[in-house]
Amino acid sequence: MQVLQHLCLTTLCATGVAAPTATLAADGPSSVTVVVSALASTSSTVKLYFYNVREKFLTKGGYAFMRVVKPAGQRQVSLPVELPAGEWAVAITQDTNNNDKLDKNFMGIPTEPFAFSNNVRPRLAPPDFNDCKFTVSGAGKVVSIALTK
Repeated sequence: MQVLQHLCLTTLCATGVAAPTATLAADGPSSVTVVVSALASTSSTVKLYFYNVREKFLTKGGYAFMRVVKPAGQRQVSLPVELPAGEWAVAITQDTNNNDKLDKNFMGIPTEPFAFSNNVRPRLAPPDFNDCKFTVSGAGKVVSIALTK
């Protein structure tokens, strides 16, 4: 079992996926598909930030890993990822003006499309990890998220 866990951790680190602090399931990471719909642009980059530590949620550089996807003319993208078992949350942005950052107004509110797992829609403050989290415990999970324009 120790050898299997070490192999899984080594593989995850090599692929850029950080393992959570919880022990990995005996069968390793699970396939999860994140589906992002209602894209504002069919050509602008979509960035997905994956978090697995509650205290680091939405902090600068606090994500476990990030993926960048081009919509290729579609209003929806699907991203398959391998995630270790545990609690995860996803934050998504779409860089509609292609300046490689999330633009905000003078109050700090994003002016470009964004979204969170569980389709949490924050009102006056950023959402909490507990509101956005989903549990990975086996293969085949689909997480559907619609962007807020």
